[in-house]
Amino acid sequence: MVFQNLNFQINDGDFISLIGPNGSGKTTLVKMIMGLEKKSSGDLIVDHKQTIGYVPQFRNIDIDYPLNIEQFVRLNLKFTLSPKKRQSDNQLIKRILEKTGLTALKDRPLGLASGGEKQKAYLAQALLNDPKVLILDESTASLDVEVKMQLMDLVAELNQNEKLTVIFITHDYELTKKYTHRALFFRDHELQEVDVKDVSEDMFEMGG
Repeated sequence: MVFQNLNFQINDGDFISLIGPNGSGKTTLVKMIMGLEKKSSGDLIVDHKQTIGYVPQFRNIDIDYPLNIEQFVRLNLKFTLSPKKRQSDNQLIKRILEKTGLTALKDRPLGLASGGEKQKAYLAQALLNDPKVLILDESTASLDVEVKMQLMDLVAELNQNEKLTVIFITHDYELTKKYTHRALFFRDHELQEVDVKDVSEDMFEMGG
């Protein structure tokens, strides 16, 4: 059993954090929301007409990785032979690179990019399909504090200006308090909704 007595709702435009010890079910829940894992009982209602974007935890990329930042972002586009569609895709890439602050860095080899630049590239990939929901899966882990803030400032801007719903899996107390509107706290197979002002540091220190 992973969950019991699970009852919550995520609304359009929410910026919500999923917090709790390792193994408490945060990633399992996200996989269910994304349709990657099936529930054994209960009801999970997800409007899959609302595209979901996913930004993974920081991954080290070899220095000799063959793609630059723009080429890496383009991996999320479907190949096309249509000149009109290619032109449209080029305009889309240009907008997304501008939106994520990567325009000046687009030709930089991804293997030589900083950790924050790599995570912005993953974010740009996730935004290509104009998602209504963005899932950040420990996406700020292993980044320096200043870089974390830059990435989260960008996500918060998208949340506020474009009403993008954000689900943030995190073990970071400071980021939870600063950026998220609501918190779902996982512990002992149960979930508790916690007002962000009541989130405490010990919620992030529990083992499991």
